[in-house]
Amino acid sequence: MARQKGIIKLKGTIGDITFYKTKDGHLAREKGGVDASRIANDPAFQRTRENGSEFGRAGKAGKTLRTALRTLLLNSADNRMVSRLTQAMVKVIQADLVNERGLRNVIDGEAELLVGFEFNIGGKLGTSLFAPFVGAIDRVTGEISVDLASFVPANMIAAPSGTTHFKIISAGAEINFEAETFVVASSETAILPWDFAPTVAINHLNTVTPNSVSPLFLALGVEYYQEVNGRMYPLKNGSYNPLSLVQVSGL
Repeated sequence: MARQKGIIKLKGTIGDITFYKTKDGHLAREKGGVDASRIANDPAFQRTRENGSEFGRAGKAGKTLRTALRTLLLNSADNRMVSRLTQAMVKVIQADLVNERGLRNVIDGEAELLVGFEFNIGGKLGTSLFAPFVGAIDRVTGEISVDLASFVPANMIAAPSGTTHFKIISAGAEINFEAETFVVASSETAILPWDFAPTVAINHLNTVTPNSVSPLFLALGVEYYQEVNGRMYPLKNGSYNPLSLVQVSGL
């Protein structure tokens, strides 16, 4: 891979050289590689096929989780979140001790490895919200909850410059990764002032299917706002809003 220099940037293929644009700039690489039919059939590429199968399964699992949490992610995700989540899902699948390589999956893996996953590297929950919270997942009732005792926002939320208000958000999600379906419920506080006045206790209850046999997730986040002339505006289009998976219950 080489970086293109000069005034004119190329896109497309000339001879054996492919020119293309990425987030890292305009690049060029030599055309080549192993024939696709050989990879699909040659025994020498068995491991490649197995890895490809599991990577594809991780990508689908990540997409299903992202779709379930889409409402929250609209304002709480960085531009590399998709690839980071896929990588995290690969680790979940690789923890599957039941199935053979190439057939490992999220259900038989360790979904709990996703605890602590930050959807927005630009604003992590762990370095933004310092108010103690208690998350709980009850499989029998399907109740996915998070509780925060009264706290002083200016002391317990490290808000970015320009913040005047905030909102606590959460969601409980039940994900069937094999069927690529989900049940999700979400909660949010009112828009609260980011000042030294203590909040009331915050109690979020997000209910999914009782006695579910699918992995369950609890996401918790903060949205920042700026008040201008009596109106609330999302601060910098939500680029600093944190959202994290704080509880996960696999099978």
